[in-house]
This record gives sequence, structure tokens and C-alpha cells, in this order.
Amino acid sequence: MDNQNSAIAVKWLYLFIGLAVIVNFSGLFVPIIGPDGTLYASIAKTMALRNDYVDLYAYGADWLDKPHFPFWIAAFSFKLFGFTTWAYKLPGILFLLMGAFYTYLFGKALYNKQTGLWAVLILLTAQHIILSDNDVRAEPYLTGLIIASVYHLYKAHINNNYWQLLWGCLFAACAIMTKGMFALIPIGGAIAGHLIITRQWKQLFSLRWLIAVILVLIFIIPELYCLNHQFDQHPEKLIFDRHNVSGIRFFFWDSQFGRFFNTGPIKGHGDPTFFVHTTLWAFLPWSLLLFAAIYQFIKKGSKQVNVTEWYCVSGALLTFLLFSASKFQLPHYLNIVFPFFAITTAQYLYNVSGLKSIRAIRVTQVIVIVLLIVIVCLLHYFYQPETFTIAIGICLLILLVALLFLPQAIASDTIAKTFLRTLLVSFLINIYLNTVFYTSLLHYQAGSEAAMWINQNNHAKLPVVQMSDEFVSATNFYINGPIITAGSDKDYPQSTFMLYAAADKVKDLEGKGYKVRQLQTFQRYWVSRLKPAFLNKATREKELTQTAVVIVSR
Repeated sequence: MDNQNSAIAVKWLYLFIGLAVIVNFSGLFVPIIGPDGTLYASIAKTMALRNDYVDLYAYGADWLDKPHFPFWIAAFSFKLFGFTTWAYKLPGILFLLMGAFYTYLFGKALYNKQTGLWAVLILLTAQHIILSDNDVRAEPYLTGLIIASVYHLYKAHINNNYWQLLWGCLFAACAIMTKGMFALIPIGGAIAGHLIITRQWKQLFSLRWLIAVILVLIFIIPELYCLNHQFDQHPEKLIFDRHNVSGIRFFFWDSQFGRFFNTGPIKGHGDPTFFVHTTLWAFLPWSLLLFAAIYQFIKKGSKQVNVTEWYCVSGALLTFLLFSASKFQLPHYLNIVFPFFAITTAQYLYNVSGLKSIRAIRVTQVIVIVLLIVIVCLLHYFYQPETFTIAIGICLLILLVALLFLPQAIASDTIAKTFLRTLLVSFLINIYLNTVFYTSLLHYQAGSEAAMWINQNNHAKLPVVQMSDEFVSATNFYINGPIITAGSDKDYPQSTFMLYAAADKVKDLEGKGYKVRQLQTFQRYWVSRLKPAFLNKATREKELTQTAVVIVSR
């Protein structure tokens, strides 16, 4: 690509980055997906309401599972903007965008500006990145914090700059206070892996890394203080059905390493191939290119070990292998190495040569693009969402026309055209998912729907009660005001109250002599566990359970 065409391409890339940012924000107002997302939002809401930033509570009890950092950030957002869906999601998306910025900086530093920009676009259009901006948990925070830490530690290494070391350690500490000690695996894997593979033994044992360890330990003191205050100083508390539970031990060992060795209080059942097939869909529409990029990188890099950068591949693959060996596996765990994947894929596309390779990339991506469009068309046909509007239809049509004609008009070579078409299909797919599919799907999250209905219709300000089950976190977050979670009749108020519960439990109340007046019914489904029978409107009804809001008196 000559300099003139390259300049034009860069200008277009900035436009596409802007569109990618819009796509990542497109799910900002879609209700938070439970149970995990609404649970974390409820914990941050409780923190903000109590003005207690030391203790974590869920369902009215002490909560020891995740560290404090994302809850501090979400609680601060609630203080600024109120207890809304978008106030919870906004910080996570901003941290992800910070990660995109550092992906650009790292890609540019390792390769060139074009590679950095391509890496940003690959990251922001990877399927599970956009999904995690809608279903916000810890991963958007981690994705930004980990790549930021690696970039600054890389700069500290090559420039011998202790200010860069300070920033790298601060971001690393925030990552640890988001997910635990496992956050150090991709960070340490990237830096140490590069030094080991390139045999820079003197640099590997540099004094700066000892200083880095000390700085990280200093920066995580707020987390250690909170855990000690809530748990270690209170051995009488019952946590995980045990007394004498140490929050600090859980933080350093059980939370992550205990899961890895399956010796902690929270256990899982691992599959060594889990993250291979997870990557196939989670990194769409780039996943097949990623596998090719890693293969070619290792193949070429093994012949020129000392002149190749190994930061991205070593950081990503070490994390990938350790997660695959773990007994506790969830798809969103992999998001934290997506910046490394994006840079690796971008440099491969930028440097690919040979007609055979270029033709293979074009054919592969055409197949991926067609399959994605067909899958979404089939989803729309069978699901039949009621939220599809003319405005959204026009927007999707414009993206489809752009997909067909724009790359041909603005790109001068096959790889650039293929790259732009892949971007546009991701925009098309995810605008549909966030503005049509998820908007419709969340109507079946009955807890949030019921809470919003109660907020508008509880004019008498009756006490609000819900029956305890696995769906309560959505109601907890979306209700305006206190709510009682009842495990049995003895938890009911003595006066008349408003109850949200499954329809069969409401019927049981009538059999016990309570006076029940039904107000509203809702259809409920566990929306984070989608099954074909639910996605097909013809068979959906049998997958749903009925819930109701009623007034109960004695």
C-alpha cells in the first residue's frame, strides 16, 4: 500500500474505530443480565447506599468471592448518576475502551501505527468483548487493566523508566483487586515469557522486578485492609458454611489457585478443550485468523527467536494453557487476553504475503461473514423479537449495503477489503443483537421487569417481599426501596404487603389461608442459559415459568 493510500486508509480506520465504540455502547440501556451481572450491581448498590466501602454484602449477608475494585468503581458511578442500568455498565465499557487505547499503544510500539489501529478494531469487534460490555462483570475492567499494566512494564523495561514501572504496578494492583492473584498470570507471562524466550537472563533478574513486586504489594493494601476488617477479625462469621474463614487467605489462594487446583470452597469441572472451542465463537469474526496468526508467528519466530517480540503470544498462551488446565472454566475468563490476540492477528494480517495465503484469508472470511449473517437471519426468523423497528431495520440495511460496496470503494488491496468487510459484519450482527435480540430477551428476565413495574405501581408504598430463589438479584437491583427476601412464611410482614413470587408459590399462599389479590403476571426464563427450544417462538411457551405480583393480607 503506497503512502497516499495508507493515509486515506488510516483516516477511514479512525471512522471505523468511532463506529466500533458506538457498537460497544449500543447495549448501554439494555437491562443488566442476571444472575451474576445483577448480583454485582446489587453489591455495588448496597455499598453506595450504606456508604460502606470496606464490607461487601449480597442478599443481606457477608460476601466473599470477588475483590473490591469493580464494586468501588460501580458504586462511585451510582453516586454520580443514580441507580440505573447505564450507570452500572458505563465504567466497565470505559475500562474496556482504555484497554483498546493501550492495545493501540502496544501494537504501535511493537510494530507500527497501522498494526496498532487494526488491533484496536479487532479487539472492539471481537464477539465476547461486545457481549461483556452488555453483560458487565469483572472482565471489561480486567481487559483494560491488564493490557495497560503490560504496556507500562514493557516501557519500563526498554526505557529503564521507573515512572513507567510505577504505572505498570498500579494497573497490575488494580487488576489483582478486581479478580485476584490470577491477574498476574497474563502480565507476568507477557514480560517474563519474552525475556525467557529471548534469553535475556540479566534483564529477567533485574532489580526493577523486585521493586515491582514491592510496589504491587503496597498498592493492594486497601484490599487487604478490607478483607481483614470484614473477615479475619471476625472468625465467628459463617462463610461458605464454615467459621474461621480468612478473607486474606481466600484472596491470595482459594479465590483463584483454589479454583485452579479445585481445593477451594468454590469448585468446578474442567474440560481441557473448553477454551479452544470457546475461542472459536468468542473471538468471532476473527477466530480462524487468530489460529493462523499464532501458528505462523510461532513458525517464523522459532527461526528468529532473539529478534521477535514474544510479549503477546507468551502472555496469551500461558494464560490460555493455565485456564485450560483449571477445573473452573467460564467463557468470559478468556477476554483478558483478547488484546494480545488482537495484536497478534493484526500483525499477521498486516504482514501477510503470497497470493495463496491472501486468497485463503479472503475465502475464509467470506465464509465466516456469510455464516454469521445466515445465523442471525435464522435467529430472527425463529425467535421473532417484538422489538424490531423500522429505524433499526434502516440502520441494518445501511450496514449491509456498506458491507457489500464500501470496502471496494475505499481499500486498494484484498487484505484491506477483507478486513473492512469483517468489521462491518461485526457491526451489523452486534447492532442487531443489542438493539433487537437482547432488548426482547430481557423482557423474560421477570425479576427486573417485576421490579420496574412495582416501582411505578406501588402507590400505597406497601412493603415489598420476594420469595428466595436463584433469580432474586435482578429484583434486588431494580427495586426502588427496601425489599424483603423471604425464605418462609415467618419472614412475611404482619401487615398487608406486596409479593413477587412464582405463580405456584402464590397458589400455595391461598391454600394456607392468606388473602391474595393478583396485580400483574410475568413470563420468566433464565436468560443467560439460552436453549434452542426457548429461541424458537413455536416451542418457547413450554420453557417459560409464570411469576406474579400480588397483594397479600392475613
